[in-house]
Amino acid sequence: MPKMKTHRGAAKRFKLSATGKVRYGKAFGSHIMTSKSTKRKRRMRQNGVLDAVDTKNVRRMLPYL
Repeated sequence: MPKMKTHRGAAKRFKLSATGKVRYGKAFGSHIMTSKSTKRKRRMRQNGVLDAVDTKNVRRMLPYL
């Protein structure tokens, strides 16, 4: 059986937490920041935690994480 390939796009976007949850960076936080509120920008700095529904698909793309 050959080795499974990691989905490179997913590998760049998702990381695993110590408890096994999938973390990701929030979207829309890189440019055109003047039109966004301070509260919204502050929340974008924090990592999000993926819902359990989507976790199964992401774990399939990242077999060795």
